[in-house]
Amino acid sequence: METYKKRLLSTINYTITFLKWILIAAVIGLIGGSIGSLFHVSVEFATYFRQKHNWLIMLLPFGGIIIVWLYKLCKMPVNIGTNQVIESIRSDEKVPFVMAPLIFVSTVITHLLGGSAGREGAALQLGGSIGSQVGKIFRLDEKDMHLITLCGMSSVFSALFGTPLTATFFAMEVISVGVIYYSSFLPCITASIVAYTISLLFNVEPVRYTLKVIPKVSLPIIIKIMVLSVLCAGVSIVLCMIMHNTQELMKKKVKNEFLRIAVGGILIIVLTSLVGSMDYNGAGMDIISKAIAGEARPEAFILKIIFTAITIGTGFKGGEIVPTFFVG
Repeated sequence: METYKKRLLSTINYTITFLKWILIAAVIGLIGGSIGSLFHVSVEFATYFRQKHNWLIMLLPFGGIIIVWLYKLCKMPVNIGTNQVIESIRSDEKVPFVMAPLIFVSTVITHLLGGSAGREGAALQLGGSIGSQVGKIFRLDEKDMHLITLCGMSSVFSALFGTPLTATFFAMEVISVGVIYYSSFLPCITASIVAYTISLLFNVEPVRYTLKVIPKVSLPIIIKIMVLSVLCAGVSIVLCMIMHNTQELMKKKVKNEFLRIAVGGILIIVLTSLVGSMDYNGAGMDIISKAIAGEARPEAFILKIIFTAITIGTGFKGGEIVPTFFVG
């Protein structure tokens, strides 16, 4: 009889926990989906407006100065970013609420004025901040705070890219390379699906590419893919090294953060003029479409690495993953 009581209590506890996290994840998905959709619309409009007014790139150094000033005004270090969100999940640190509006505005400024950056870094910071604040409202303990932060990251990423399952696994994997926290799957996928549904209500189109021709599996194709994989691995290593070294070099050579980001803006303007194209400004999603159609220039991936390294390395905000897709 005692055994049955324990089993019954255990079942009730599991059910309550299940329902609790479904509810919390749905709330996170609703908030993250709304803010993520608004962020997506803002970045898309900023990109569209810049493409219609190419002269805006001349304001990039001034936009950088505004970004640094905003962070200083909010008493936040300029180099704070996605790493802090990840660290908060590994430790007892909390994600500051002010991080959300700061990264939102700063990323929009970067895209509006022609910086080479993505959006996913901002998505993780937005989601982490949202999750942390909702966790405080629900008065969750330390362990649950980590989980709700993951839900926030998943929700905003899902709303931005229209990929609920990818958003879920990305958030679960990004915390520790090679380690997946399977216990967070159900809350994260719930938050992602709710956020994705909200994004559809905002008429946010999912990021999708259509392949007109898919080659049949054959030995030559497999060999080509293996060779490509090795080459991409090599390029990814080069990309990481250039990104890291550029940031460290700029910090060493230009101590003042206002001057550093202004110099970065000037370098992007000069490079854009030398290249004679704005294909490497912004995220570059349209160039990915051209690449799939076989129309990308051979040197495009090298130029994108340089543009992105300077943009992120000097203090502009955004992300590195979409530029990495461009490079790939």
